[in-house]
Amino acid sequence: MKTPQFIVDLTFGNFVKGLFEFGYEQGRNLDIIRRTEVFRDRVPSIEEMVALLKPDIIAAPATLEAVAARKATSTIPIVCAALADAVHLGLIASEARPGGNVTGIEPYIVGLPTKQIELAREIVPTARRVGLLTNMNDPKGPPQVGDLKAACGALSLNVIEADASTAKDIPNALAALASGEVDVAVVLQTNLLLNMSERIGAIALEKQLPTVFGYREHVIHGGLVSYGVDLRWCYRRAGYFVDKILRGVRPGDLPIEFPAELWLAANLKTARALGVTVPAGLLARADEVIE
Repeated sequence: MKTPQFIVDLTFGNFVKGLFEFGYEQGRNLDIIRRTEVFRDRVPSIEEMVALLKPDIIAAPATLEAVAARKATSTIPIVCAALADAVHLGLIASEARPGGNVTGIEPYIVGLPTKQIELAREIVPTARRVGLLTNMNDPKGPPQVGDLKAACGALSLNVIEADASTAKDIPNALAALASGEVDVAVVLQTNLLLNMSERIGAIALEKQLPTVFGYREHVIHGGLVSYGVDLRWCYRRAGYFVDKILRGVRPGDLPIEFPAELWLAANLKTARALGVTVPAGLLARADEVIE
């Protein structure tokens, strides 16, 4: 029997852990090819990868990569660990019955932006002006902005937005929020902003800008606090979908899943540098505190 082969373009370690939980190991009963391993001198597009390798499964980290993979093939199964707006983008027919070749996990939780605004107010009780670092060309961006603005409106908070379409835009966007004298900022949950965690944390500290995030990875890299889905779980859970597909289940018959738990993280070192006192109640609730 041919060893199943697939392209992987997501957080590798947690994905491998997820596969191992279902009995799969690289080189033994799976041939995992990381996107950057095909060509050493350049990073090929997903379309190039699919045409070159014709893998059995494509594993994508998030929506943008899933869209690119879906453009490349309508037959090879695609497992995405962080889908967003999948129905509107035509990736799936419905969450209960995806119907095509794409399935996976949707990490966006209804009501989460409201909780993030409540967290921002908990950290800065006197806050009246909230900054949003947005990334509107990511499909996950616009829905979050709408929810965050609604949550701020319900609390009579003023909102200032600054968009970053590329990594080069991030310093100016954060500077715009700081010059707008926001009391606290919220960073959207998108691929670009996640990948720039360390840079965002450093600039926010430089600008003395208390910032709330959705992913713990930001807090690990110097962000103040985060509340949201634990992406480590999402990437591990992707192994379940791979296992089902390799056992003959069609991706279109695998319902989209949603994380059941959220993760609260706080970075006390950053809090001290910002002169922010993290409430004892928040620390007691936190799943992770970085000293």
